[in-house]
Amino acid sequence: MTRRYFVPDLPILGGLVSLPEAEAQHASRVMRVQVGDDLVLFDGRGHEAIAHFVQVGRKECHCQADPAQVINREPEREIHLAIALPKPDRSRELVERLTEMGVRSLTPLIAQRTQRPPTEALLAKLRRGVIEACKQSGRNQLMDMRAPVRADDFFSACGPGTRWIAHPAMDHLTREVAASGTFHVAIGPEGGWTDDEVKLAVSHSFKAVDLGTRIYRIETAATTLAAILATRC
Repeated sequence: MTRRYFVPDLPILGGLVSLPEAEAQHASRVMRVQVGDDLVLFDGRGHEAIAHFVQVGRKECHCQADPAQVINREPEREIHLAIALPKPDRSRELVERLTEMGVRSLTPLIAQRTQRPPTEALLAKLRRGVIEACKQSGRNQLMDMRAPVRADDFFSACGPGTRWIAHPAMDHLTREVAASGTFHVAIGPEGGWTDDEVKLAVSHSFKAVDLGTRIYRIETAATTLAAILATRC
């Protein structure tokens, strides 16, 4: 399988390209690439280009790239999730899965029952996880890992589109979902939403939905909802 590498400043017309340092070190030290090996470059904004290595060093790798092409592997629906993130190890896996599924953006929420807001160090690791998941899955569009916001601010400032808040014992998500459009989905912390948070969300046109009779962990609910929206027509 041809390896993929992230180059945010990928030249559209092709030419000589230097891999970012982290990508170059992974290519040379982990993948043991050689001059002449093929690779695919992507810029995280929808473009990818076929290339081959022309120089390989421990900290620097240079390649010759063909002209970039727009290769769209995004779902029909535009999916924006806002999540009160679980513990760091679970958050990292969650971010990888959501990136693979084509979620457009993820906003970490600080809810009333949030125990520990995400640190800057964790957010940096999660953004790196987005890149790695795009490299693995073939996705050319980076999931936008946004800055944390308070849940009440998210509800009041949410953009246009269909709005859901995951909450047990509400309307089961069984009806047909529009085949396209923008969806904003809020998923609460391990202790659940407070009644006031649910009421506030509903007052801002969020529909409270659940996924059946069982109570899911944060990452299970998030990946289930993302999978429904990424594939269901």
